[in-house]
Amino acid sequence: MDVALVEWSQKLEFGLPMIDSQHKQLFDLAATFAGNGDQIRVMKTLVMLCDYVKVHFRAEEEMLAALNYPDLDAHKLLHAEFRGMLLKLLDSARQLTLDEIANEVQYLIYGWFSNHILQVDVAYVSWMRSQSLQNQD
Repeated sequence: MDVALVEWSQKLEFGLPMIDSQHKQLFDLAATFAGNGDQIRVMKTLVMLCDYVKVHFRAEEEMLAALNYPDLDAHKLLHAEFRGMLLKLLDSARQLTLDEIANEVQYLIYGWFSNHILQVDVAYVSWMRSQSLQNQD
């Protein structure tokens, strides 16, 4: 996937406090890979990132299921793709340098994940807003 790298900004916020906060926390966690560190710290942070992604994706999927979001299955598949990429990175991290791990994590968060927010998550936010407007009529 060819994506431009995007750092956290307000354009990634939707006005959904829980989701916005979780998205920002993922970017903050990815930023910890940019500095100096040892292999143990990097591996622990990578495991924390994997765990946090599970929590965020579960919360987002539960919210969308409760709202009967029509594209939930496709959304879940994209989440599974991301989890798979993270797990692959975790499996191969022992053979990578710290800089290589940092580059991979930054691509996953600043590239894939921000692209997901801007193109896929924005669709459910638009859908939620349209549902809200329909319910007001």
